[in-house]
Amino acid sequence: MWTKKLKIDGMTCPSCVDGIEKKLNALDGVEIKVSYPEGIGILTVTGDARLESLIEHIAQKGYQVKEIDDKTADADKKTAPVNNDKPLHVAIIGSGSGAFACALKAVEKGAKVTMIERNPIIGGTCVNIGCVPSKIMIRAAHIAHLQKNHGFPGIKKQQPVINRKQLVAQQQARVDELRAAKYENILATHPEINLVKGQARFKNANTLIVDQEHGEFTEITADRFLIATGSSPSIPPIPGLAGTPYWTSTEALIAEQLPEHLIVIGSGIVALELAQAFLRLGSKVTLLARHTLMYREDPAIGSALQAVMEEEGMTILTHTQAEAVAYKKGWFSSGKFTLKTTQGQTVSGDQLLIATGRPPNTESLSLEKAGVKVNKDGTISIDDHMRTHAEHIYAAGDCTDQPQFVYVAAAAGTRAAINMTGGDAAINLSAMPAVMFTEPQMATVGLTEAEAHLNNIETDSRLLPLENVPRALANFETRGFVKLVIEAGSHRLIGAQILAPEAGEMIQAAVLAIHNRMTIEDLAGQLFPYLTMVEGIKLCAQTFSKDVKELSCCAG
Repeated sequence: MWTKKLKIDGMTCPSCVDGIEKKLNALDGVEIKVSYPEGIGILTVTGDARLESLIEHIAQKGYQVKEIDDKTADADKKTAPVNNDKPLHVAIIGSGSGAFACALKAVEKGAKVTMIERNPIIGGTCVNIGCVPSKIMIRAAHIAHLQKNHGFPGIKKQQPVINRKQLVAQQQARVDELRAAKYENILATHPEINLVKGQARFKNANTLIVDQEHGEFTEITADRFLIATGSSPSIPPIPGLAGTPYWTSTEALIAEQLPEHLIVIGSGIVALELAQAFLRLGSKVTLLARHTLMYREDPAIGSALQAVMEEEGMTILTHTQAEAVAYKKGWFSSGKFTLKTTQGQTVSGDQLLIATGRPPNTESLSLEKAGVKVNKDGTISIDDHMRTHAEHIYAAGDCTDQPQFVYVAAAAGTRAAINMTGGDAAINLSAMPAVMFTEPQMATVGLTEAEAHLNNIETDSRLLPLENVPRALANFETRGFVKLVIEAGSHRLIGAQILAPEAGEMIQAAVLAIHNRMTIEDLAGQLFPYLTMVEGIKLCAQTFSKDVKELSCCAG
């Protein structure tokens, strides 16, 4: 058996994938899986077929094909342990979701694992300072918001009384509980995983130096390596910022006092989630966005979110950057930040939150000594098997050039372990969901219209305002929409953008539809429960062929 990776140029739409796969998969002992967005084909041959002949089969359909992966050995031979008398030794740098997913799968496959973590606590960003505490805070802010803002006049509205210190204590107790259950207890019950504390760096391609306390260090030699070092908040080089007590998301999530006026620099997921949470807990919030809100997404998302947040009381300054920051310490009260902006404004507040992205933690790893290549932004370049340019070194999570989502990191870690222990597992991100937990939530999958057009895909689309979704009407909460994008020729669903209170729960229906290459007619004909928010996807699908305003309730 051998596997090759092919670069296939000339595909003009997702339908091209069908033609290639049908032609080659009909051959004895040949299997090919093609990713249209990436222009990549993974070719696996168990018979006698020759690579040159198979490439010619594809080229005959008008495509330009070249091999981009020279790994032709049998998978078991390629990843066999160096010493057959000993288990494969896997060294993992990091202890987050990607690292633990890899460790558990590697142990399951018979390997022994050494995990290296530089921080005092294990578990990485998600459980400690990211997903878990932020969602708890957002939920608390949602409850506070409902007390004073809801659509039911028969229920008395009242100003919530916020005890931020008590909220943080509850939040961090749950963080500690989950870290113990999902990370610390796993280490305690898996003696095959050895944890070493310290800062790891490569001595060479096969050895790590782990710098520890008091100038001590240890060396670790392994057969396979996983780099899963995550990312850290980006701090922009704004004059005057350094040395001030600004927050990143880490400090903001555990702050026991609510600022009177919070200034937020950033316009992405972290910035918007925290800005709205602090606003709903009682802080005045001013947000500076270099472009528009969520400018990389469909423009309808950013404009609708801005309208919602401004309606709730947030001040949003788009196309605005901070030119300089000044801070004056208060003697009997909190200090004061003053920002001068590129638009000539002066903005003052008692706290400043920097949420301008998260670059990878790769600078201190001495990757060049191991032959691991990084991109201009510092991310580690990997293929769909999580391999770096050094074939025995893998990487997963936020330190790579894959999307920065914890479920991507965990999936990548598992697949990396399979590959480094003799298997063959790729990750397919063509139907990867993304969710932002503002209210309304944003959830997306696949291509926007703009992205499709950049790939020369002719599209059709529909946008259905939530006022056409019965459950949204019943909830008296109709802010948002469902938008579906299809390939014009085949009618296959290729993208979905949802802005709705339950968008995160709705999006998986679109994920499965894209993954299974469903047409918009297939989707419109499915049974969706009534009254649910996810029914909005069916209704939007129906708008490609009819006016849903003329349908009865739960019309099939």
